[in-house]
Amino acid sequence: MTINKEQNGSQLTVAIEGRLDTTTAPELEQELKDSLSGVTELTIDLGKLDYISSAGLRVLLWAQKTMNQQGSMKVTNVQEVVSEVFEVTGFADILTIE
Repeated sequence: MTINKEQNGSQLTVAIEGRLDTTTAPELEQELKDSLSGVTELTIDLGKLDYISSAGLRVLLWAQKTMNQQGSMKVTNVQEVVSEVFEVTGFADILTIE
């Protein structure tokens, strides 16, 4: 998994490439914990994410709960295979997906 971050003031975009699973989810969670201070708008770009597991979903849920307290979060460029996981698990109703 590769994580690319771009910050513009209080706006942060995190682009994730590869697989978000039990091996890589802790890395993303730590990266977000280190980066969210002062962020009011978080965009998570999943355009190059090939796979997401329940561990990855847990990190997205944590990020959504955190951003609910300090601003907003949206998920963009969701691939069909990841979108299906969001639909089946109910995450499509929890996350703001564009």
